Amino acid sequence: MRTCYDDTILTEAEAEAEAEAEAEAEAEAEAEAEASNPLRPRRPGTRGRVKQSPACNLIRWLRGRRNEVLRFLTDLRVLFDNNRAECDLRMPKLKQTVSGCFRSETGGDAFAIIRSCLSTRRKQSDDLFNSLALTFQGQPPMP
Repeated sequence: MRTCYDDTILTEAEAEAEAEAEAEAEAEAEAEAEASNPLRPRRPGTRGRVKQSPACNLIRWLRGRRNEVLRFLTDLRVLFDNNRAECDLRMPKLKQTVSGCFRSETGGDAFAIIRSCLSTRRKQSDDLFNSLALTFQGQPPMP
């Protein structure tokens, strides 16, 4: 089996060796981060949770979600960032900001449905004009 990674074709053994090297580098970086941002100790006579630094909290959060955070390394279908999701939210927010609000809840719902359908068609590399034409003809394309 061959894996495509960064426009380079790797054999399964090469891909596994690269993944192991990345795992070692991740573990090394995590250990260095934890060493430079240790947990704050509890002061004698105090109760409750000890407030930690933002860096310490981030390290602990990342450690608990390592597989989810680094999924883009092993699953090439997962994008490195979430810009697509942010772009999907930007247009409705911009319209709401410019006009002040949607005229009615029905109008806002209709806008969201149309934007969602167009975004899905775009992600599936479909022709948006053709999709809209089919929809207006009563034959909406199915994913």
